[in-house]
Amino acid sequence: MSLSDPQATEGTHLDAVDREIISALAKDGRISMTALAEKVHISRTHCHARPQRLQKAGIITGFTINVDPAKLGLGASAHVILKLRQHNWRALRQKLLDIPEVWHVTLTGGPMDVILLVRARDTADLRRVVFDEIQPLPGVVDTQTFMIFDDHISRSALH
Repeated sequence: MSLSDPQATEGTHLDAVDREIISALAKDGRISMTALAEKVHISRTHCHARPQRLQKAGIITGFTINVDPAKLGLGASAHVILKLRQHNWRALRQKLLDIPEVWHVTLTGGPMDVILLVRARDTADLRRVVFDEIQPLPGVVDTQTFMIFDDHISRSALH
C-alpha cells in the first residue's frame, strides 16, 4: 500500500510536508532534525512535532537500518513459500519469526499462504533451515523455495 492510497492513512491527513518527511526518513533514518527541517523547508520546532505526530498516528512505526546480508556472512537468500492448514496461522507465525534466518514473514492470499525471506550462511545452511526448521513445523503442508540472486529495496512509493 502506498502513501497515496487513502486507506494507508485511515483518518490521518498527510500533506506534502508529511510525505517529504517520510520519504527523507525512509532514505536516512538518522538524519538530524535540523537537516530534515532544512530539507523539507520548515522550522526545526515544527519538524520535531511532525514525526512525533506521524508516530503517534501509527504511520511511522519505527526506525531501522538496512544491512548487506553478504557482508554479514549470509551468502544465500531465498523466498520460501508455504502452504498451511489455515487454523494454524497465529500459532505458526511466532514460530517462524523465532527462526533467526527468517528475516520477513508475509501472510498472503492465493494458492500459497505465507512468503518468507530467509537468509543463511550458504546453500547448505539454507537447506537445513528449510528442511529441518520450517518444513517440520505443525501446520506446514508444503513449501517451495525460490533462490534470490540479487535484491534491492525500493522506496519509490514514498515519493
